[in-house]
Amino acid sequence: MKSVVVGVLVMAGLVIAAFAVQPEGGASSQKGSKEAVKEVASTGQPKGEKAQGDAQQEEKFVYFKMTTSKGDIFLELNNELAPISTANFRAYADAGHYNGTIFHRVIENFMIQGGAFKPDMSKMPSFAPIENEWTNGLSNVRGSIAMARLGGRANSATAQFFINVTDNGFLDQPRDGAGYAVFGRVVKGMDVVDAIRKVTTGNKGGMGDVPIEPIVIEQVVELEPAQVEELELVESED
Repeated sequence: MKSVVVGVLVMAGLVIAAFAVQPEGGASSQKGSKEAVKEVASTGQPKGEKAQGDAQQEEKFVYFKMTTSKGDIFLELNNELAPISTANFRAYADAGHYNGTIFHRVIENFMIQGGAFKPDMSKMPSFAPIENEWTNGLSNVRGSIAMARLGGRANSATAQFFINVTDNGFLDQPRDGAGYAVFGRVVKGMDVVDAIRKVTTGNKGGMGDVPIEPIVIEQVVELEPAQVEELELVESED
């Protein structure tokens, strides 16, 4: 029985690796995006008004509000331990890339995945892949957000991400040469995540585990410090 359980877990890890991200095609999603990605890859920061040199490097956490058709999910991204992944997510959010995409892969006792497909299953173009930060010490526990990628290609993550709905520590292990890089966590809205994980899924666009009724990511916006404080997203140190 133990060997069967281990086998299932290994297969789950390989499935998310192989299915998570498909090779990108087409032009980038916005003018100048190639330059923005080069900046992310080399400095861990995107170009633009929010990339402010040393000041941004000192940000330990960055907060985002993800508005979905099921409700709001609030994310705390760890800019200290996962600066490249955080800057990458920020660049896509700033570009409006996630707006109108869906959670295209939902497995009730595993994770919910999104960031690349429209409701009609057409794929959004993306920036260049980023470095895998899987050794940063963050774990694939329930509520964590991590980068999806191609199996066997550690540094292939682009726009797609997944939120763990259970503790998936096996994804921390280098089963294909590397683990899956966690770069933050849900700090508010796990009830929304749990609602999404329980939706009915089926096959669509040649893919499995796709929600029958599209779960749309309507908007992803970065929150200002005052908004973070008002929403009480930061836990007290007392």
